[in-house]
Amino acid sequence: MRKTYDVAVIGGGPCGAIAAERLAHMGHSVVLVDPENRIKPCGGAIPSRALADFAIDESQLVARANAARIIAPSGRSVEMTIGEIGYVGMVDRAHFDPYLRRRAAQAGAERLVAKLEAITEDHDGHLELTLAATSASERTEPICITARRVIGADGANSAVRRLMFPAARKPPYVFAYHEIVESPDAAGPQDFRPDRCDVVYDGRISPDFYGWVFPHGGQTSIGTGSAVKGHNLRAATAALKQSAGLSDCRVIRREGAPLPLKPMRRWDNGRNALLVGDAAGTVAPSSGEGIYYAMLCGRLAAEAMQQSLLQGSGKPLASARRSFMRAHGRVFLILRIMQLVWYRNDRLREKFVAMCADPDVQRLTWESYLEKKIVRRDPLAHLRVFAKDLAQLFGIPAGQR
Repeated sequence: MRKTYDVAVIGGGPCGAIAAERLAHMGHSVVLVDPENRIKPCGGAIPSRALADFAIDESQLVARANAARIIAPSGRSVEMTIGEIGYVGMVDRAHFDPYLRRRAAQAGAERLVAKLEAITEDHDGHLELTLAATSASERTEPICITARRVIGADGANSAVRRLMFPAARKPPYVFAYHEIVESPDAAGPQDFRPDRCDVVYDGRISPDFYGWVFPHGGQTSIGTGSAVKGHNLRAATAALKQSAGLSDCRVIRREGAPLPLKPMRRWDNGRNALLVGDAAGTVAPSSGEGIYYAMLCGRLAAEAMQQSLLQGSGKPLASARRSFMRAHGRVFLILRIMQLVWYRNDRLREKFVAMCADPDVQRLTWESYLEKKIVRRDPLAHLRVFAKDLAQLFGIPAGQR
């Protein structure tokens, strides 16, 4: 007999796992579907507040970064130290995602190791899902389930979006590639620090995004991204490894995937389906940060789903996007404008890195990142940054500002 659930959550990354956990805690019958056969390429950075916001055990942190080094095309670098206001927690997605899925199961969600193949809607509006077991599962035959609602938290190439939404509903993205290598020991290269993230703005590494070297304790993520067809991400990553003195480090795994950089205008179909996380495009422009926003989307999706089920209507599903954009839409807009302005060529990237040396820029950047909002405590600092931003963009000498 086909089993029926209140909600089927497709995708067991941070977004889907949090959504399933929250819905199970609310008393709904939930199934969490994930193939468990790949790891998303990811720098692994989360703000320190994420531990409190989502009750993340500190044991999941494999490192804590206290600074970022911003590197220009010329090789000039700017050190941005966080100070006492917090830190950037580093997680390993190979362990972090399974940890969140286990939490969902402990809350009462059923787990299925499978991938979505098809969805049909019956005359009552219920969804009939056909799942294919993956190599990580002991099953071989197709799995058929029924759900009153479905959450698509299955990444940039979302099967839920493909099966239930118009083809035009697809956010723009860059393609990201990284290599996980063994971190050097204490006698490693001078350019590498285990408590610092390096961000490289150089057209040779990425003509429209950036490259990164993010330490994860015993491992380090080295990668880059670009939407420019033909740009060789593997060669760019090799160049990053060489410049960081990490070419001789053993490669543990290589991963690549699309990375969406703009939230979709609509996340729901008005009836019974909701896209969230990467599937809805909620990765921060300019920075590519996604884990915190994915977990937040999971929470908002659960709340929207609960109201939809209680009211017997698809209208409450739209509240997930409204709540997210109300809290973070302005930040996403500013980051997108910043990317469009400063990432266009190496001349502008050079100016952007120079601007990052400014104390006001550094303080507001870290406070906004760690607090996940535009900090309003010091309006004069925002005005100073705006003036310096324009001066850098138009090449106005310091004495004429």
